Amino acid sequence: MDQNENNGVAWTGNDKPYASSYGKLMMWFFLITDALTFSAFLAAYGFSRFKYPDVWPVPEDVFTHFPFIKGDYPLLFVALMTFILIMSSVTMVLAVNYGHKMQKKKVVLWLCMTIVGGLLFLGSQAWEWGHFIHGDKGGVATKTEFVCHVAKGKKLSSVYEILEIDKYSKDHSLKYFGLEDLTDEMKSTFDEQNINNLIEKLEEKPEYNIRTADRTYLTNEESISYLKENATAILVGAQLKQNEYGHRLFADYFFFITGFHGFHVFSGVIILIIILINVIKDTYEKRGHYEMVEKVGLYWHFVDLVWVFVFTFFYLV
Repeated sequence: MDQNENNGVAWTGNDKPYASSYGKLMMWFFLITDALTFSAFLAAYGFSRFKYPDVWPVPEDVFTHFPFIKGDYPLLFVALMTFILIMSSVTMVLAVNYGHKMQKKKVVLWLCMTIVGGLLFLGSQAWEWGHFIHGDKGGVATKTEFVCHVAKGKKLSSVYEILEIDKYSKDHSLKYFGLEDLTDEMKSTFDEQNINNLIEKLEEKPEYNIRTADRTYLTNEESISYLKENATAILVGAQLKQNEYGHRLFADYFFFITGFHGFHVFSGVIILIIILINVIKDTYEKRGHYEMVEKVGLYWHFVDLVWVFVFTFFYLV
């Protein structure tokens, strides 16, 4: 029996069951629901990924680029993005710590550093999206709706290399994306011409071959026969309907989940800027505490933690 009940005194509600404010508890409730949302998205990705294990794109073959550096550097840029976001979580911890100590100047400093980290991550993700959309090595669509790729022996090559095309040219001959005036018949002729050019180059350059969707490397002769029987178009970059990397769902999930997470990071940066303005205006000094900084810190740490799972699912598995 409760002591108040024994004394015949009704509970007044003054005793707090948890040593947390209402606002902090509401933040935790929000983060739990958001965690369930991300869990559902990643679970859906996982089911799709293991439904097509033989034809799903390999992250090391897709994310090989690094800004301003030529060559293949698998996952290096994504690792840098992850490092930036983790360091922004460290600076957020410092901002919260100095908020507890009522040291305004250091709170301002570390909030600024956190905002810079968030903006760097968003800029990096925008670059990653741009590169993903415009493409890397190109692919070949087949009648089976799976994508095969040009190889040189047992190493992936690119359609640009074998066709001797500058992929950085804005009007190179493999692109018709965005040209709405092309009819289906014109697109079909365009695709057929590109496939014929690729077959001719394979005949001229026996060192090149094809890697099928299930990552089987064909001989040069087998590659020529395979393309004649199955190839339908050369794919450049990624759209929602098809992409050069492999199964269509891969790009769908990539755009949706990383975009959803990016929206969370963007929202976090906006909130951090608002909190920073309030800190500068002495709003929290007048209140006698920096609890709002701590609440936003919880959200920011959550965003960082979610990225660890997104990074694992998309880039490591």
